[in-house]
Amino acid sequence: MLDEARRLAPRFAARAAATDRDGTFPVEDFADLRASGFFGLTVPSTLGGGGAGFAEYADVAYELARGNGATALVFNMHASVTGALVGVSDRMAETLGLPHEALAARDEHLKAAAAGSWYAVAMSERGAGSRLSEISTTYRRTEDGYRIAGAKTFCSGAGHADAYLIAARAEDDPAQVSQFLVPAGPGLRVEETWDSLGMRATGSHDLHIDVTVPPAALLGGVEGLALMVAQLAPHWMVASYAAVYVGVARAAVDAAVAHLTERGLTHLPSVRTRIGRADAAVEAAHLAVREAARRVDEKPGDAETKRWVWRAKLLAGTTAAEVAASMLEAAGTSAMRRGNQLERLYRDARAGSLQPATSDVCADWLGVEALGGDPDAGGVTPRW
Repeated sequence: MLDEARRLAPRFAARAAATDRDGTFPVEDFADLRASGFFGLTVPSTLGGGGAGFAEYADVAYELARGNGATALVFNMHASVTGALVGVSDRMAETLGLPHEALAARDEHLKAAAAGSWYAVAMSERGAGSRLSEISTTYRRTEDGYRIAGAKTFCSGAGHADAYLIAARAEDDPAQVSQFLVPAGPGLRVEETWDSLGMRATGSHDLHIDVTVPPAALLGGVEGLALMVAQLAPHWMVASYAAVYVGVARAAVDAAVAHLTERGLTHLPSVRTRIGRADAAVEAAHLAVREAARRVDEKPGDAETKRWVWRAKLLAGTTAAEVAASMLEAAGTSAMRRGNQLERLYRDARAGSLQPATSDVCADWLGVEALGGDPDAGGVTPRW
């Protein structure tokens, strides 16, 4: 799959300018991802998937982002759903007392992904961001399952996904936050609100929800698991973005080298030093991402693994923004024209520090932890 990602990246890059300019979803990119089996990347081979762990996902996401960061970012949302489902192992399910029906539903969701279905994430809300404890979307139990009502924002791939991971809190017990996998269709309405500075092709529109789903849609089969899973295994909600933005940063360096070479400016000392510093910064951030990914595979939930997860996201976001800005300055005013590859990469890279968890939140988490506090509960606002 890594070789396939490298094969597809130039194809994605060739389409990126048009989808960014028009703010349209990269439909052709996702057709390629489906045809190549990427939606089953993290699905176990016993269920028809590629059986990739977090480290292999990170390597693939990095390569896809070198082609088009927006495509890689939306793919990340899908992988975070399938990866989190796989993370609920049979042993963990037994410890948590999850019902057999929930595990059967989990496997069906994963089989569907391996067969070509892809999932979007509908978690963030206006005023709450991605903090699960702050969301206002609610659900209540009915005779047929669950009634979910509310509105989400920043739902990447809205209107194109086959199903949506929707986070909601119980009407009768607001402390219970659960997640549901809801098929696209009646009861889900997309409001086209996405017109952003960067990552314009992600189609991250608002999603309005008023739908009844069967019991099998409740992930885990037990209410209130969302916050606990986020704290125990934060990598899919934090570090999975990191590989994407390091890939965008590397694409910015590659684009700057091509731009400067074409214009005969590579002899300038200021250009050489900027390229050298950028190359070192990107590789350092990439190593941090790969170290975090390795630890996630080997010791998920371990205290040191969690530290590396937050470090990876912080370094990826800040490095992408700083490197892309430096490469734009090295290339000069001509690279600022709308439609220039470096101009687009600069805007896409700038979103990295804002993507949850933001760089400020990551730094605060690490600071609280280093000072001996509880990093998940400490700080000004709840992490989740």
